[in-house]
Amino acid sequence: MKIKLAQYGISHDHASGKARVMQENDDVDFCGIFEPTPDTRSTLGSKPPFVDVPWFSSKEQMLEDETIVGIAIQGKVSENLGFAREALEHDKHVWLDKPAGDDLEAFRAVLDIAREKGLLVQLGYMFRYNAGFQFILDWVWSGKLGDIFSVRGRIASGGSTEDAWKLWDSRGEREGGIMFILACHLIDIFVALLGRPENVTPFLKNEDKAFPWYQDNTVSVLEYPDAMAIIESTGLEVSSGASRRLEVYGTRGSAILEPLEPPALRLCLDKDRDGYAEGWQTVPVENRPRYVESLRAFIADIRGEKSPDRSLDHEFTVQETVLRAAGMINAND
Repeated sequence: MKIKLAQYGISHDHASGKARVMQENDDVDFCGIFEPTPDTRSTLGSKPPFVDVPWFSSKEQMLEDETIVGIAIQGKVSENLGFAREALEHDKHVWLDKPAGDDLEAFRAVLDIAREKGLLVQLGYMFRYNAGFQFILDWVWSGKLGDIFSVRGRIASGGSTEDAWKLWDSRGEREGGIMFILACHLIDIFVALLGRPENVTPFLKNEDKAFPWYQDNTVSVLEYPDAMAIIESTGLEVSSGASRRLEVYGTRGSAILEPLEPPALRLCLDKDRDGYAEGWQTVPVENRPRYVESLRAFIADIRGEKSPDRSLDHEFTVQETVLRAAGMINAND
């Protein structure tokens, strides 16, 4: 039987991609979208893939439909925690896009509702099911790279315009800048690799004086008992996709993923093992489309076919670390 899903909002950068994969998945009955802002619906909603789906006339029509079991939360960052709370209060599982707002206590309350009701909250971090990242995570978790002592990541974008930022009205976007809105993707991976950092030290600068409110040249240092992690993110880079990368260094080997999409992976080992040679080599990995595997996992979790790949505790730690790395909270202990 198909899973009935819906979408709440279309303002998020990932909103069209999430709508598309729900339309295309044979296990999903995509029931429609509700967008609360008429101007947004008339502008963004007139473009593919939104023109090809039903629209709810009110949020109640969507939320009170007991046959809909899950909702993709795809509004503005400033809206999404409120949308998620409404969905959970109506007993819907939540596919929540990143980052999880900018109010940590409000996110904690959302997760508490999910725990109380036995519902899912899955964050829409698009690299979780990227085959290159999964290879690295598997090798780290299994100990094949030894003890991890250093992790480095870089994720950048090119220049933007005021039109692209009209929907950016959250405190996170306005104060945390690109470390908040983009580097969160890699922070999710850092937490999966190493857990909660003891200390986080952000360095946030604005270079593009046309947008002095936007922190567009940033670095954060994450300290662990036996490791250091550094993440860089800028909004000024030319052809930024090609230089997005993740580097992981352990006592038995190293792995470098560059670029992230399509994933290109190099592996270095201290000696021959597990089908790979000593020294550096290229590891072929599948290039998967964004969001597809994330949706499949969400469906499988709803059906009880498996346990969630990330716990609610992980989701909270990621969000706390995002806010620390973006200089919005100080939780160094």
